[in-house]
Amino acid sequence: MTSTPRAGRREWIGFTVLMLPLLLVSMDVSVLYFAVPFISAELSPTSTEQLWIFDIYGFVLAGLLITMGALGDRIGRRRLLLCGAVAFGAASALAAYADSPGTLIAARALLGVGGATLMPSTLALVRNLFHDEKQRGTAIAIWTATLTAGIAVGPVLSGVLLEHFWWGSIFLINLPAMAVLLLLAPALVPEFRNPAAGRFDVLSSVLSLGALLPVIYGVKELARAGWATGPALAIAAGLLVAFLFVHRQRRLAHPMVDLALVRRRAVGGAIGVNLVAMFAMVGFAIFTTQHLQSVLGLSPLRAALWSLLPSVVVGGIAPVAAALARRIDRAWLIGAGFVVAAGGFVVLTRVPDEDGLVTLLLGASIYAAGLVVVMSLVTELVLGAAPPERAGMASALTESSSELGGALGMAVLGSIGSAVYRRELPDGLPGGLPADVVASARETLAGGLAVAEGLPDRAAAAMREAAVGAFTDGLHLAAAGAGALMLLAALLTVLTLRGVSVRAPQDETDHAATPVEPVPAGRR
Repeated sequence: MTSTPRAGRREWIGFTVLMLPLLLVSMDVSVLYFAVPFISAELSPTSTEQLWIFDIYGFVLAGLLITMGALGDRIGRRRLLLCGAVAFGAASALAAYADSPGTLIAARALLGVGGATLMPSTLALVRNLFHDEKQRGTAIAIWTATLTAGIAVGPVLSGVLLEHFWWGSIFLINLPAMAVLLLLAPALVPEFRNPAAGRFDVLSSVLSLGALLPVIYGVKELARAGWATGPALAIAAGLLVAFLFVHRQRRLAHPMVDLALVRRRAVGGAIGVNLVAMFAMVGFAIFTTQHLQSVLGLSPLRAALWSLLPSVVVGGIAPVAAALARRIDRAWLIGAGFVVAAGGFVVLTRVPDEDGLVTLLLGASIYAAGLVVVMSLVTELVLGAAPPERAGMASALTESSSELGGALGMAVLGSIGSAVYRRELPDGLPGGLPADVVASARETLAGGLAVAEGLPDRAAAAMREAAVGAFTDGLHLAAAGAGALMLLAALLTVLTLRGVSVRAPQDETDHAATPVEPVPAGRR
């Protein structure tokens, strides 16, 4: 058995270059938070157009991840990365200078296309740059930390830019980073593709898009507006198309998704664990944001700065977990991460109705620390267990599970909080309020506080107390539910992933990745 080659300075510099697009793609998920008032004032979008400006990026990104991961395996991951950088840069410029809501929606959709090429390419190339298990674990830990940091930094950077420039500046910051990527990646990042992958199956690509998009759209709509027939039918249609997608993969000689690989515990089990982690991480974020802004009354920028604290606290957790994984079975570490996360959610069940900043940030920091351990280690499991030539597909599946888990988390935990709020609010309301006022106050915490502003002092105080109390009770129940899920996930992780190897069968020879060297000039 030959020794596994270790990455040197060149590979680590190339890895650093790959972190640029990852940071920007993750930032673009949240960078619009503060820009909405400025965009509304200049472009005057309708409420529906405003929702699509927000959501179209995530929908397109999630729907195309599997397609782009498979495409990168076939045409070359570095080539796809560079194409994505061009698309992302061009879409960023289009978004910055959009003169209508329709143009901005189209630009955000193109940003999603670019992001879908960049994200699986960066993670797949990590698999190809680092064949040594220890080095790969460290690199994936840094990759995970960069991804979570980008989501947290996006609103803060947006707020700072909007203090000094017009709203289009939040998109123009992407251009220098894409330029650096285009200049340095060809020299520092080697090309990799799978020459045995077969032809790209367009119908499978359409089916994967038709499966993911309706499900994620339906789940997010149910989270936003409650039960409705349209979103429920969208989810059902997506599941039906998903069945057709899986059926087609079984029949193809060169499938887009290798079902035999997914059935391996190290891959399928780890993807499921990742979905649960993102369910809790993303699903509870809405409660934290609302508490900071609505309950504590912080400005958006101050709220974003405070929300950075958990990310700062857990910044070094992922590399530590990677180091521990060299000595301890990853299943136990992932299970421990879930238990720590459960402890954080227990702290959040003690957040008081008023103030509570310290308790809120302490609980958020604890559960974030636990879940970062989980996400970094399961990503390493999936990439390590997947053969190098399948790294693009494995990366795309991992990131698709993250998108789906986040959407489910917002729907389920958000629904729990909303149900408690609507049930408990009337008990604390002052008497004599008109039915339409009560109905408006019961919709959301923001609605209740808006109603309070139009009431006399004593009634306003009672309305605010009732609204905040009902919201906090919903937060407590959602935290308790998330904590219970974390404990169940810890148990299932130990039972299903214990003893699973992080090494793919090809790692024994480790030449399956098939690096593609540039064709010399003048040679066909």
